[in-house]
Amino acid sequence: MRRRTFDLITSSVGILLVVLLLVAGGLLMWAYSFTNNQVTTQLTEQQITFPAAGSAALKALPASDAAAMSQYAGQQMTTGTQAETYANHFIAVHLTEIGGGKTYSQLSAEALAQPNNAKLQAQVDTVFRGNTLRGLLLNAYAFWQIGQIALWAAIASFIGAFIFLVLSVLGFLHMRRTPEEADLVHPKSPVPAR
Repeated sequence: MRRRTFDLITSSVGILLVVLLLVAGGLLMWAYSFTNNQVTTQLTEQQITFPAAGSAALKALPASDAAAMSQYAGQQMTTGTQAETYANHFIAVHLTEIGGGKTYSQLSAEALAQPNNAKLQAQVDTVFRGNTLRGLLLNAYAFWQIGQIALWAAIASFIGAFIFLVLSVLGFLHMRRTPEEADLVHPKSPVPAR
């Protein structure tokens, strides 16, 4: 194969990869923007505010949970990481306290066995609502995290596109300098006759 033909093929494939990576990067940036905006909009509409620094609500939490919550003290929840922190370090703690360490399914089974126990019925209702809110916040976190992954993938796609563009341009420049008759591989020495 002629060296110029090889340079033309590899450089053309490089240009195709540049286009592909630019399209992928654009779509990934759109995915990041969409997920980030959706999560921020939905969380902002809920108007959930973290307890203020030094508040009784923070002091009542175990030390590790209070420390996690303190970084957002007094702030309105608008990001996925805030939703995850609130769900795992505030709601989960209170659900454990309300349910006495029992899960919703365990409490629900007890409530079914004791239909006239109003206190247990209220406890089951509260734990159900808390678990629902916690699940919704964790879904917001997961959706937001997918957006963050899309952002990093977009950046990697744009970097890859730039690298392939540079390599393709260098390949085309090399092709122009290569003599027409240059082969990709030097022909092997003739095999001596026997």
